[in-house]
Amino acid sequence: MVIRLDMNRHEFELDDLIKRIKENDNRLVALQVPEGLKMQALEMMDAIEEDTSARIILAADPCYGACDLVHDKMQRMGVELVAHMGHSQMNIDSGMPTEFINVTYDGDPAIDPVLPILSMHREIAERRLSEASSKGEISEEEAQERFMDAVGRVSPLKGAKLGLVGSIQHLHLIFDYKERLESAGFEVEVPVGGARLSFPGQVLGCNYSGDRDDIGHYLFLGSGDFHPIGLVLHTGKPLAMLDPYTGGAEEMSFKRIEGILRQRFGLIMSCDEAETFGILIGEKPGQMRRNLALRMKRKLEKHGRKGYLMALEHVGPELIDFYPVDAFVNTACPRIAIDDSVRYAKPLLTPFELEVVLGDKKWETGYKFDEIP
Repeated sequence: MVIRLDMNRHEFELDDLIKRIKENDNRLVALQVPEGLKMQALEMMDAIEEDTSARIILAADPCYGACDLVHDKMQRMGVELVAHMGHSQMNIDSGMPTEFINVTYDGDPAIDPVLPILSMHREIAERRLSEASSKGEISEEEAQERFMDAVGRVSPLKGAKLGLVGSIQHLHLIFDYKERLESAGFEVEVPVGGARLSFPGQVLGCNYSGDRDDIGHYLFLGSGDFHPIGLVLHTGKPLAMLDPYTGGAEEMSFKRIEGILRQRFGLIMSCDEAETFGILIGEKPGQMRRNLALRMKRKLEKHGRKGYLMALEHVGPELIDFYPVDAFVNTACPRIAIDDSVRYAKPLLTPFELEVVLGDKKWETGYKFDEIP
């Protein structure tokens, strides 16, 4: 069964889910839906209940990705199967039987609006490609400026290809768009990432492992700036965006990325004299990096500072700001520190940023995006 919702032209592919429910005679199923699709959740519940004998419970807590899976609490409630919509399966085990439901959007925007941006970005990539990297010593001030440079801040490229990526709802279009862009004169690569990524061209908010040094710039097929910000922070490469919902095209502003990097620089500098740190461990199955947290605690102890391990399922300022520490280190979802830092009264660092504070990482290596492999 394919359910099409006219209000936003999304398709929900339910055949495999319904077949599994019937074969296993599941009577209680949890439905987990990402935030952007929750307005349609009740309609989805009706569709499943009408075609099966199961009763559906909506897992109504926030859901921001396939790392954010329903786990033991639904099992205690008697749920036999989780239907997780809108995300692809990762290399994680939540401890609950889970069926991942594809959600696609039928948008098909023309590439014409984005071509001028791509041509400009290709020129940037080709210029970087022709410039030899400096081998000489640089001053501390120059190293810090390199750290905050939004584009080309670490190493020279080995190619100027266009990397074509997208969010999960639009990946069915990716190879069609590859042909269109190649017809327009671009050399296009659809990158293939690591085990956390299920499809060619896929990017996640915490993982951009498909990046290669022969890709000089990117086109993101999708909406919003969540994935584009992470991709530019990770790669230091220009990025254009083509929105299948509106057909609009724009670039991820270098000024905006530099603003984020300068904010990160300020937080690092503010922790130079910090003595005590709360080290946050995510309890969600796909975000739990206990070993990383323990390593950060050992690093702090090695440098004569104190770290307190704190485990949370959800991270928010109301849950941590009152603790009497000087700063926090986040090992849960990497985007918490980047996207939400202004919400916190105290500095919230990534593990890499803590290593810069401690002097274990140097400014001249450039900014390193915190990634879950």
